[in-house]
Amino acid sequence: MPEDDLDPIARSRAQWRWRGVDRPPFADTPSKGQISVWDFPRPPALVREIREVVVRWGGLEVARTREAWAVRETAHPPTYYLPLSAVHRSLLRQAGGGSFCEWKGPARYWDLVDGGRCLSKVAWSYPQPLAGAELLADCIAFYAHELACTVGGAKVSAQPGGFYGGWITPDLAGPFKGESGSSGW
Repeated sequence: MPEDDLDPIARSRAQWRWRGVDRPPFADTPSKGQISVWDFPRPPALVREIREVVVRWGGLEVARTREAWAVRETAHPPTYYLPLSAVHRSLLRQAGGGSFCEWKGPARYWDLVDGGRCLSKVAWSYPQPLAGAELLADCIAFYAHELACTVGGAKVSAQPGGFYGGWITPDLAGPFKGESGSSGW
C-alpha cells in the first residue's frame, strides 16, 4: 500500500527504521548485567516492573510502587508508568495542553503542586489509550529532569531532550534517543 494511502497513525509508525530486530552499528555493546535499548521492540512492549519505583520532589515523596509498567521502545530508556493509586494525588493538578503518541494515543499533562511550589507539566497520562496500551489507562509517568527518581534503589538520569520521558538506569546500554545527532533514529 502506498504511504499516501495510510492513515496518519500508520504513516507515523511506518517511518521508524529501527524496530529492535537488529542493533545499528553505532549501538553501544552492553556490559555484563546490562541490556541494550536497541533490543527493545517497536511497537513498544509493556513490561511489569517488579523493582520498587520511587519518585521524590525534594524531600517530598510523590509516589512509590512495585507495580509500575515499563514501556520499552527501541532506542529509548524505559518510561515508567505508575498506578495512580501509588501517587499522592493531592500533589497533582491537571495542566493545559496535550500531545499524541502514535502508540499510546492522546496524552494529558499534569503539574506537581505543593503549597506555593509548582513543577509545570512534569507528568503525563493516557486516560484513553489506543489498542495495545490499555494497561496505561490508570497510570501516570513523570519526567525525571527535576525529580529524584529511583528504580530498584538505583538513581535515575533523565532521557536527554525536553520531550522524551525515559529513565536511564545503570543496567542500560545506549545511545539513547534524544542525544545529539539522534533525530534520524
